[in-house]
Amino acid sequence: MKLKKMFQRKEKKYSLTSLQYERLILLLSEYMVEDQYGLHTICSLYYDTKHYELIRRSIEKPVYKEKFRIRSYGTPDDQQPVFLEIKKKTQGIVYKRRLDLPYKKALEYMDENSVPNFKNKIDQQISNEILWLKQRAALEPKVLIAYDRRALYSMTDEEFRVTFDFNIRFRESDLDMSHGDYGTLIAPEISVLMEVKALGAYPVWFSHLLADLQIYPSSFSKYAQVYQRYLFIKKEAEAKNVV
Repeated sequence: MKLKKMFQRKEKKYSLTSLQYERLILLLSEYMVEDQYGLHTICSLYYDTKHYELIRRSIEKPVYKEKFRIRSYGTPDDQQPVFLEIKKKTQGIVYKRRLDLPYKKALEYMDENSVPNFKNKIDQQISNEILWLKQRAALEPKVLIAYDRRALYSMTDEEFRVTFDFNIRFRESDLDMSHGDYGTLIAPEISVLMEVKALGAYPVWFSHLLADLQIYPSSFSKYAQVYQRYLFIKKEAEAKNVV
């Protein structure tokens, strides 16, 4: 499967116990296959405004919201490709646009206004969107989030995907992605976070599996959880100390 640069789909999250995960993964083997990466680590460096306006707006559940991040698969060195991603959501549909650049050039792109000359029209269009957001919001790096993932896709429809995330962790300092994926667990009570990505309705067989295992949707945004559980509390404490 190729890594795509543009997505449009619905995404829904589910919090699983270890037992639910073990049962579900066995049952899914009849309908889905694991992608070529197997169990791998994803790192995402989230950018926001000085006062976290993007994530604060997202938490309010508006009709339209957006996030920006640099994503890597594993710990990148200067030359490893990473993805600069704008993720937008409106009326329940997720739209994602992304550029791939070597990690060093991606940082220059964000920190030094060094803009590569993209020959591909789609890349140039996505670059324009990123630059507009970066300049409008004065984006700066805020939080690095990492987790270990298994991803499966349907044997009959590659657009239907299910991912399982483990050991979801974060750090708010030492935001150089090349320094590794270490961090503090965001939600220790969650064993496995499942995310289902689909263009339309779930396959009937998948809906039956969820019902049989009593798996229900849950609201969980990794970056939002970091802000609500850690960053907001820290800001409140700092404000009280100033007073």
